[in-house]
Amino acid sequence: MNIAVVGGGVRCRILLEMIEKHVFVELNPNIIAVADIKNDAPGLVKAKEKGLFITNDYNEFFDRDDLDLIIELTGDNEVFFDIVSKKKKSVRAINHHTARLFWEVGVSSIQEQTSEELEKTKTMYKLVINDLIQDDVMIIDLNYRILDINDTLLTTLGLEREKVVGRYCYEISHNQNVPCAGEEHSCPLVEVKETHEHARATHIHLDKDNQKIYYSISCYPLFENNELVSVVKVAKDITKDIKWKKALMRQDKLASLGKLAATIAHEINNPLATVLTYIRLMIKLISRNRFSPERLEDISRYLATMESETARCGDIVKNLLAFSRQSKITISSHSITDIIDRTLIIISHDLKIKEIQLKKSIESNMPKVQCDFRQIQQVLLGLMYNASGAMQKGGTLTVTANRSVTAEGFLEVVISDTGCGIAEKDMENIFELFFTTKEEGKGVGLGLAVAHGIVARHNGTIAVESELDKGSTFKVRLPCE
Repeated sequence: MNIAVVGGGVRCRILLEMIEKHVFVELNPNIIAVADIKNDAPGLVKAKEKGLFITNDYNEFFDRDDLDLIIELTGDNEVFFDIVSKKKKSVRAINHHTARLFWEVGVSSIQEQTSEELEKTKTMYKLVINDLIQDDVMIIDLNYRILDINDTLLTTLGLEREKVVGRYCYEISHNQNVPCAGEEHSCPLVEVKETHEHARATHIHLDKDNQKIYYSISCYPLFENNELVSVVKVAKDITKDIKWKKALMRQDKLASLGKLAATIAHEINNPLATVLTYIRLMIKLISRNRFSPERLEDISRYLATMESETARCGDIVKNLLAFSRQSKITISSHSITDIIDRTLIIISHDLKIKEIQLKKSIESNMPKVQCDFRQIQQVLLGLMYNASGAMQKGGTLTVTANRSVTAEGFLEVVISDTGCGIAEKDMENIFELFFTTKEEGKGVGLGLAVAHGIVARHNGTIAVESELDKGSTFKVRLPCE
């Protein structure tokens, strides 16, 4: 495994020295490049002494074809996010909190070492789990008993090492007397025992004050003489991440609510203004006792207009209510024409304000689509709003629906715009959660990720084609009768 390290500080030097002194059975790590903005950084100096590739700009790593992994050790999350956005798909990236490559230090075949070598190995092993790794770490045997634990987790638990080693992991982390089980607390150790491979789960633990902490749990197998003997359990506290994501979702929901409120106000205001005008006209006619045949015809016409405008208000409210309701996915047969038309009612005012031309083309005799009406409407509305947002003023929004020519049993809804388009470098991340190309404060990157999830739950697909300054095309494929 060829590794590049971003951040040539003390931790980088630790990695270089550890790899230099120890033999790894499973991973065979090989650091081949180091980057740091400071020429005197200890890790960078060590790398230079070893004849490795060094640089002050980690961007030079992204064009290399010989890398398997990039480790970020700067301690700066923004640097890590930048690495993730620029690296090749084939290259993995881990940040300074999750450098979990070197578990085998001091665990494999230590019985064959001399006393002096054993002490050095133990020292290096403790250095790894206590200084390099800042997550909660346990070494657990196959019977769930704790063999070792790092200082980070001991501090979280408020316990001493002597009171933890030898006890069951589920007893310490969950305050229960049986191993974890079930969908909400599946035990990754069980999976490791079955597959001999890395396993992952999400758990809720209790701290020393019995407060809930959300953890991402990973278990890594450890072998002696090709036999599984124990696992390394790494628990990363993701409580802050979950709260942060929920806050962003609330922010996005509030933004969506504001947009819907504006839509309601504008869409309902016009027909209500018409109704109010005709009511006043009829009041004047009645107050003047003008009931000639001509005036009666006027009143009849006013009433008909008021009826149609009131019905239009009802349609707008009904569609907005249907859109806003949250429910589990319920599959049934629906007309894709009906879904598209009711979605266009909601966004029509936005298109009018921006002077965007709408082109709609729906193939005749379309089969019904198998879907949850409200959720697919949510997907189409989100794509239409995105298309509208990509066009400042003017332009064309094209909505088409037809039978899929490449997949029998599916129909395809295509939403195209003539807006700013999407950069090629962003295309592979466009459906990632929290990825956004909008200006700061104007989007948090939830819409397309949610849309992708909804379509996937319908056993469909969503794809995008785009070119800068020419526009984007989103294709939603759904199963039909």
